[in-house]
Amino acid sequence: MKTKKIAIIGGGTAGWLAANHLGRGLQGDPEIEITLIESDEVPVIGVGEGTVPFIKTSMQKFGISEADLLLSCETTFKHGIKFQNWMAAPQGAAEHFYYHPFSSPFPGGMDVTPHWLRQGQARPFADVSSSARLAEARRSPKHIESDAYAGAVDYAYHVNAHKFAALLSRNARQRFGVKHLIATIVGADRGESGDVLALRSKSGERLAFDFYVDCSGFASLLTHTSLKVPFVDKSHQILTDTALVQQVPLAPDAEIPPYTLARAHEAGWIWDIPVTERRGTGFVYASQYMTQDQATLAFARHLGIHPDQFSPRKIAMKIGYRERVWAHNCVALGLAQGFVEPLEATSILLTDFAAGLLARNFPRQREDAPPLREHVNQAVRYAWERIIDFVQLHYHLSDRDDTDFWRDNRYNDHLSDVLRLRLDKWRAMPPQQTDFFSRFDLFSVENYLYVLHGMRYPCRGFELADEEHAEARRQLARVDGLTRQLMADLPGHRAWLQGLRAAVEGQSRTGESG
Repeated sequence: MKTKKIAIIGGGTAGWLAANHLGRGLQGDPEIEITLIESDEVPVIGVGEGTVPFIKTSMQKFGISEADLLLSCETTFKHGIKFQNWMAAPQGAAEHFYYHPFSSPFPGGMDVTPHWLRQGQARPFADVSSSARLAEARRSPKHIESDAYAGAVDYAYHVNAHKFAALLSRNARQRFGVKHLIATIVGADRGESGDVLALRSKSGERLAFDFYVDCSGFASLLTHTSLKVPFVDKSHQILTDTALVQQVPLAPDAEIPPYTLARAHEAGWIWDIPVTERRGTGFVYASQYMTQDQATLAFARHLGIHPDQFSPRKIAMKIGYRERVWAHNCVALGLAQGFVEPLEATSILLTDFAAGLLARNFPRQREDAPPLREHVNQAVRYAWERIIDFVQLHYHLSDRDDTDFWRDNRYNDHLSDVLRLRLDKWRAMPPQQTDFFSRFDLFSVENYLYVLHGMRYPCRGFELADEEHAEARRQLARVDGLTRQLMADLPGHRAWLQGLRAAVEGQSRTGESG
């Protein structure tokens, strides 16, 4: 029997990413109808505002122009993440910081890590590419004349989450014919097989579909409430469990950092994500080590706001994921699928990845579902496990011992077998691409190299021949030369964004006058 009617329960970034992926992937079949059902009574969490370069591929696939993305979502560029105070400050320095940029750490295709280790780590490892230095100098990753979705170095974006969801909604409805229904879903009816037969709305309607995508957020209305899929708790690996969030105005002439700032504090860390009109900030902490009053006071002081005038929104974080993201005829995406603190912009990444995977493995005939379901479940479970590993890595490698929180993370023995083996291996030699067995390692050797060496992990390098050291020196010198050239040629971050808006507005005025 053919799958014809698909329901997506919930909007926001997750729901509308699903709508675009399914709309794009199934657009060749006119019999398939996609409906997104969104409540006007349930607020969107809306704190997932950082992305990784993976998002550019999806935006292009959806047919969304980069100019539209940049202008309609208060979008700014992101070279990577700047980590402050995740390590003890070096002697004579006020603080420690390192970058996890998006550019390749292999200049000219060469792994210069053994050479860098041989030189005694005299320079930051991030200097193997230009991105960190461009980020510090507040440079745009793109020239004025750069093609869409291309730059002098790789990059991602910071977006206003609500406006990003609105852009995705408009595109899904107009380009792919996705229907939009406003209704509050309160439950579901199930058949003898366990499949979801229909949704029940608050107004008493019964809405029947063939396939369901649960994007209902933390409520997980179908996957948890109706289908009772167990939750895989990862709180023993990631100790933070609460976030306070606050938007902060950004002055019209203020510089816009082209990076996400992740600043560690005594019991967690603070994110700072700039979009064109404001900063989105969040204070992540572990309630076992810090009370809400202590966190609120520390957050207010960090932002320079008087505590009596400060009332940030609180988000309880349950770290983990659903044991099966696809159960019966329902797939969970976004927060309904799982959650890990937003340290490496994993929220949009995981949703984008899983929604695309579903679109590529969608059961057009219902009898085809079992092997597709098992494949998707295995792939997404693997991706979740490895992302938990990568986030935990940042805490486990810290040498901070100034609080119980950092000591407990540093000596936390609850590592996955995969991460434990990798860390043991990487003491003997630096990471290699062959250490990552699956295309579902969403963070791979490039990402691990920047974090491991940014946090001074004790790796031993390979022995290189003299000519290999000479070639590594040439490649690093070439990167330095390119960086100097880009510093001179690339416009400032805000200047580039203002230039784009002025150019588009100028074209609009010319069109109107013509």
